[in-house]
Amino acid sequence: MTTQIGKSIDIPLEKGAFGISRLVFDDYLYQKCKALGVECLTHAKVHDCIFENSYFNVSSSKGRYQAHYAVGAFGKKSNLDRVFNRSIKPDKSSYLGVKYHVRSDFAKDAVALHNFRGGYCGVNKIEDDLYNICYLTKGKNLKQSGSIESMEKDILFKNPHIRELFKSSDFIFDKPLIINQINFNKKQLIENHLIMCGDTAGLITPLCGNGMAMAIHSGKLLAEIIIQKKALPALRQEVQEVYKLQWNRWFSNRLMWGRKLQLLFGNQSLSNATLVLAKSVPMLAQKFISKTHGKSFS
Repeated sequence: MTTQIGKSIDIPLEKGAFGISRLVFDDYLYQKCKALGVECLTHAKVHDCIFENSYFNVSSSKGRYQAHYAVGAFGKKSNLDRVFNRSIKPDKSSYLGVKYHVRSDFAKDAVALHNFRGGYCGVNKIEDDLYNICYLTKGKNLKQSGSIESMEKDILFKNPHIRELFKSSDFIFDKPLIINQINFNKKQLIENHLIMCGDTAGLITPLCGNGMAMAIHSGKLLAEIIIQKKALPALRQEVQEVYKLQWNRWFSNRLMWGRKLQLLFGNQSLSNATLVLAKSVPMLAQKFISKTHGKSFS
């Protein structure tokens, strides 16, 4: 972890891990689903999902569908958020996410968190000797700088570790992947009987480092509950209540700690104080990490 002016600390991570890109992982899941006989609709957009008379009526660009159960797993944000009028509209605390894949001589067994004014940049190894560089920044940084490139030079590169990382890396993308208006406000788990999982249910701050694992885990929990209740419409309320209890048990505290720790990053005085404290009391840094990562599951 580094501060805005480049001071650094190394913190050992107790749990092992490996990195994999969404591109590769999503294709892996897609191939698994096809092998099991699941009908997958690609390049399809869901326009609406209405619950009435114990059925979900789903309208999409590929046609209309009916089902006793429907799961919302449409990521950080979607047109469906507007359709359901979910209370997660962008506010002054909204962030911008920027991602690159690069070739670099960065350590294969490390994760970096580099602070800069109004945000932080993460680095980790993924597949095929590639590295993922992803940073989160307050939207006002881009507004002030006028472009991604200018913002990186004017703000991110004030941290010498980020400047050297960008200078020494070979960028694979022609241009970065960008998602805007990201916020970490609490979300409703159920919207008119539509059950949410993954980032749709709750988005953990990237500095916690295991959002994909949390999304997988929430989907697993929900699937097991629906299977246990035999997907009976009569047990819909019970499915929803059990899922709420399980979701909150596994994830609500981690999301809360993620939001709290987010305040320490992107702020020069707080990030400097955090680094000094972590060096003085190493066990405290480990405690913070454990609060956001939860327990292993299978």
